[in-house]
Amino acid sequence: MLIILNFKFFLMRIVDLHEDFAYSAQNIDVIEGDHQSSIKMLRDFDPLIFASIFPHVNTIDERSDELTSLYGTSTKSTNFYFELFIDQVKFYYYLERKGLVKIVRKVEDLETLGIKFLLSLEGADVLRDYTDLYLLKELHVLNLGLTWNYDNKFASSCMTKKDYGLTSEGEKLVKLANELGIIIDLAHAGKQTILDVASITKEPIIDSHTNFTRLKEHKRNLDDEEIEAIVKTGGVIGITAIVSTLKEPTLSGIIESIKYLGESFGWEYVALGTDFLGIKETPQGFENILKVKDLAKVLEGHEEEVLWKNAYRVIKKNIA
Repeated sequence: MLIILNFKFFLMRIVDLHEDFAYSAQNIDVIEGDHQSSIKMLRDFDPLIFASIFPHVNTIDERSDELTSLYGTSTKSTNFYFELFIDQVKFYYYLERKGLVKIVRKVEDLETLGIKFLLSLEGADVLRDYTDLYLLKELHVLNLGLTWNYDNKFASSCMTKKDYGLTSEGEKLVKLANELGIIIDLAHAGKQTILDVASITKEPIIDSHTNFTRLKEHKRNLDDEEIEAIVKTGGVIGITAIVSTLKEPTLSGIIESIKYLGESFGWEYVALGTDFLGIKETPQGFENILKVKDLAKVLEGHEEEVLWKNAYRVIKKNIA
């Protein structure tokens, strides 16, 4: 008697809400490499990766000094370029043509066995106005970060000196994103931006990669009011591996953030957003995506919620 088993059940399903594949592909091997994450390493899972489009180029000016003082590294401020946006989108479609990934276009694609990429624009700076969302939709860019580390015409960022929140153009952007099935991502957003978006969105929102000021004071981290605003929409928050945002730069520090969110606000709102391939330093014990297996072992029965179910719920609700 021949018994055929579905191989899918032998692979851990994970969602990572932020990885910088296209940006890092300029400098390292993200296909067969062993730096933080790669196609090769992701084959150990049945993964859904929010594949970041980061259309920026390094510059040196006063803002770069400010960011260095905050992050403790040589982080530079950036300018954005439409050409970089297109090049990174093309890279992801190249990976799909090579048979290495499946780009998510519709809800049914979430159930595809293998590596799935959901395209994610980090920072709306490259958009000329809110109607450019129609172009993002045609390109299947289904996650939109409103800001990176500086303010723009749509919203104020976490690094702002005047937290004006959403502009009128930003409100139109959020409302159209809801209509088109594009997820709103508040990573790097200012507090007033988060509160404004949460008050008008009709769909669950996310903060794809962050941690919490209760554990570590940092401009990239969320305070309790911001957390509450996001969870009230039914959204999720991705715990990140950015060491400067963790109370302790170790796997234990990541677990502490996960437990803080789960125990204080509800386990249904906890997700993972590593920022792998976008960070220079990783937490001890959590050096690459394969270490998610170690993380799963200590989540005390919440591993499926944190690593898959919660994010899947929000994605499905938005893009259905």
